[in-house]
Amino acid sequence: MQNNVLQLDPRDNVLIALTDLPKGDSINFSGRSYTLSSNVPAKHKFATADLEIGADVVMYGVLVGKAVKSIPRGGLLSINNIHHEAAAFHEKSEELRWTPPDVSRWKQRTFLGYHRTDGQVGTRNYWLVVPLVFCENKNINVLKQAFEEELGFARPQLYRHQVAELAKLYREGKSEEIKTRGFAQDVASPQPQRVFGNIDGIKFLLHEGGCGGTREDSDNLCGLIAGYIHHPNVAGATVLSLGCQHAQAGILRQKINQRNPAFDKPLVILEQQQSGSELALLTDAIRQTFSGLVEANKSKRSPALLTKLCVGLKCGGSDGFSGLTANPAIGHASDLLVALGGRTILSEFPELCGVEQELINRSTRKEVGDRFIQLMRDYAARAQAVRSGFDMNPSPGNMRDGLLTDAMKSAGAAKKGGTSPVTAVLDYPEYSSEPGLNLQCTPGNDVECVTAQVGAGASVVLFTTGLGTPTGNPITPVVKLSTNTSLAERMHDIIDIDTGGIISGETTIEKTGEDILELVVQVASGEVRTKAELRAQEDFIPWKRGVSL
Repeated sequence: MQNNVLQLDPRDNVLIALTDLPKGDSINFSGRSYTLSSNVPAKHKFATADLEIGADVVMYGVLVGKAVKSIPRGGLLSINNIHHEAAAFHEKSEELRWTPPDVSRWKQRTFLGYHRTDGQVGTRNYWLVVPLVFCENKNINVLKQAFEEELGFARPQLYRHQVAELAKLYREGKSEEIKTRGFAQDVASPQPQRVFGNIDGIKFLLHEGGCGGTREDSDNLCGLIAGYIHHPNVAGATVLSLGCQHAQAGILRQKINQRNPAFDKPLVILEQQQSGSELALLTDAIRQTFSGLVEANKSKRSPALLTKLCVGLKCGGSDGFSGLTANPAIGHASDLLVALGGRTILSEFPELCGVEQELINRSTRKEVGDRFIQLMRDYAARAQAVRSGFDMNPSPGNMRDGLLTDAMKSAGAAKKGGTSPVTAVLDYPEYSSEPGLNLQCTPGNDVECVTAQVGAGASVVLFTTGLGTPTGNPITPVVKLSTNTSLAERMHDIIDIDTGGIISGETTIEKTGEDILELVVQVASGEVRTKAELRAQEDFIPWKRGVSL
């Protein structure tokens, strides 16, 4: 880093501003001088050579766009003068030579997890309650209210307390005081004592699927729910079905059997049309669920090697620093875990556009690379069929913060996968079982992606954000990493780790990656609860194939 700018690869013809750079400034970098022809905000890029119309824009050493207007040397790149362009890709053409990082300090390291009979080890111990079709959402909410309040799993009612105070002022005729009333940040009703001490909670999922859509979507929903039930963080489950919908209980059982033919967790499946009255359905659900909770409460944490961890790698609300700080840092953490024999999952296929060839060449076998090619091309074709495309992936927030094209965004997003070999490619909603770095076909959409990663077995998710994304998952802890210190200070209530020190030079990508792995171990052991867990950020959205980017 020199003079507040950075070049990521010697082949690049852009430099990245690490601080706001004013028009007219002379920037010296690697023995060359550049006079800025316009203001260059932090996280944005300027050209290192005159770029004529049609010229390639290269960043991270790969094609990320084409100039649609002439850009002078020292000129700001913007959405007005470049557009998305990505390199073509083909079957595996190179063999990867990977030198794993030194992991000697973690070889015998363990975390305290919940050992399941199929060999998986969970980082949490939850009971799951989920509908097979949206018609049962109301009954799921009835069960949620009944179980959470009576068993001590309900969250402290901070905001309910605030509304109660305002209602009291209104009844007392103090309407003017309502406008200026302040509240203590930590005032809430006390947490009731839990009945089941070894259960982390009961998680009630809601969704809008199961019927009325395509059979592919309902089958995938069954596969996704099967992945959640099979997940090591789940001790057992209650499933409510109406009975006549596309997502049949028999399909769910088949999907569970595909993931684990010897499945032996407590599983309650009830159909309302067979139960008769709603009262009968819910009474039966409550009785059988409570019996399952008694069994789930017998589980206790015990040591497990880090090989038993499966970590999802995700970014959302990305900015121009994402590919410089947080993403490569969790990429290094991924490399460490892979070197130990664990699993990591890199998803968001629209955000791998332009770096496909690198990932194909990193595949351990030709058939792995070929499957990635097939899934990428199929996804792109589906997007185009609904008059969209990967080039439409970057959000307005992404572009304002310097991620001008999908290929530019993708080149930074792919850094989450580190440098290790790609050992498996998963279609949605398949389950991960191959040690190493797995690629998973999902949208870039934050909640749909994390929902899918957890459905594939991720027992911890690392989620980087440059703009601030308040999301989590019902059964898997989501660790939030800020790409810049300003965000960590501004939205401290959702950020677990600040990686902004990489830009300031206070730390390195490697050291930050090691710190991330240490936190993953603490989170996995239940010693640390993530900010998403503490704030009950429990988002769940199944992907409807081909609609989302």
